[in-house]
Amino acid sequence: MAIAKLGAVVLDCPDPRALAGFYAEVLGGTLEADGDWVDLTTPDGRALAFQASPGFVAPEWPAPDRSQQFHLDLTVEDLDTAEAGVLALGAKPLDADDRSRSFRVYADPAGHPFCLCAC
Repeated sequence: MAIAKLGAVVLDCPDPRALAGFYAEVLGGTLEADGDWVDLTTPDGRALAFQASPGFVAPEWPAPDRSQQFHLDLTVEDLDTAEAGVLALGAKPLDADDRSRSFRVYADPAGHPFCLCAC
């Protein structure tokens, strides 16, 4: 028997509304804001939350002295189309050189690493 249920994954960031807007454009869904906290509920009912962190220092990938701490894997039908979409929204490629893999690594506008993964 489980002790708890996962409520949401929470991302610290300097601007919760902006970062939640980025992920709402990428994943779809609805946003609810309460001060320095924003909830994103995706169309399939999953939750991401974003909270203000005034001293936020973005992780670096790959960097053992500034660990990424976690990352999101986002599945997509077409890597090239998805890449164009996230770049247009402000994502930055972190390893654009290797096109032979079934995933590509990016940073969101606040610097959190995430992967687009082919289904």
